[in-house]
Amino acid sequence: MTNNIKALTSSRPIREWLAHPTGGPLIREMLNAAGQDESALKPIDHLALQQLVELGGEQFPQSLLDQLVSEANGGYIPDDDAEDTEGNVWQERITDGRFLGKTVIVTGAGSGIGRATASRIAREGGRVIAVDIAAARLDSLVTEHPEGDVTTVLADITKDDDILRIVEAAGDRIYALANVAGIMDDMTPLHEVADEVWDRVFAVNVDGMFRLTRAVLPIMMAAGRGSIVNVASEAALRGNSAGLAYTASKHAVLGLTRSTAFMYAPQGIRVNAVAPGPVATGIEATFGSELGANRLAPFMQIIPPVAVASQLAASITFLLSEDGTNISGAVLPSDGAWSVQ
Repeated sequence: MTNNIKALTSSRPIREWLAHPTGGPLIREMLNAAGQDESALKPIDHLALQQLVELGGEQFPQSLLDQLVSEANGGYIPDDDAEDTEGNVWQERITDGRFLGKTVIVTGAGSGIGRATASRIAREGGRVIAVDIAAARLDSLVTEHPEGDVTTVLADITKDDDILRIVEAAGDRIYALANVAGIMDDMTPLHEVADEVWDRVFAVNVDGMFRLTRAVLPIMMAAGRGSIVNVASEAALRGNSAGLAYTASKHAVLGLTRSTAFMYAPQGIRVNAVAPGPVATGIEATFGSELGANRLAPFMQIIPPVAVASQLAASITFLLSEDGTNISGAVLPSDGAWSVQ
């Protein structure tokens, strides 16, 4: 047992672990073994240690976290402190049965925000049609939810045949659609944007979303109800958080959201967008332009703390569910107040 008044539990913030005379060396030793130092944790040091499992995947499994907690506490794993779980760090809280009996399509379900959204819907009783281009990630999602109703579809939303397979897998009663799949650009300004970058970013972020939504809407119209959430970005709200292609594509997502919300309101279909700020996901930004890097760098220094994917899933599932009743055409910045800077 440590000589600290409070035990080091998995629910305590990473920064507290790093500052602790016992926990700090254990964390640094783990990082050194992976060829990193504690600076790698700086953007997320406000998060609970437990959330490293969500972020780290195979590099930080639950077994490793349990080992760290045990070693920090003299060989046993203490119960989480109620003060931690209720105040210091955010904890996901499942609403049992919120999606019971409802079929929800989630794209990008293999990783990041899409995976967290699919996971939450499955744990809240929904039938999830999990769509991704990575078979191994989809298989892992199913393995993690042995009691859940998860149907996987290995598909590329830029291909019409794959969109047909997604809709066929969902069947004739689709309650909701979460358009999460997206890709980043290379941070290039307009005069340096390559045709390949522009075409690929728009193919996934806009065209794929448009085609899948177009295929799903007639089913929702026939049912007289439906809920759609499109994942936009902070880049949809400002011009200084990404390159031209990504920024333009996410602005297009807002146009798609608003027009669709207006057109289909009489049919009982709600359409909203969530605009994430910095989130720890598998999407990494690369800088293909010196001008872009230099221009964006000062603004990257003032972004809010990084969120985890499950926090975005909380925003998305709120709007997808009946909890979002009477909300349509809205753009919800889930960004830690970045949009008001």
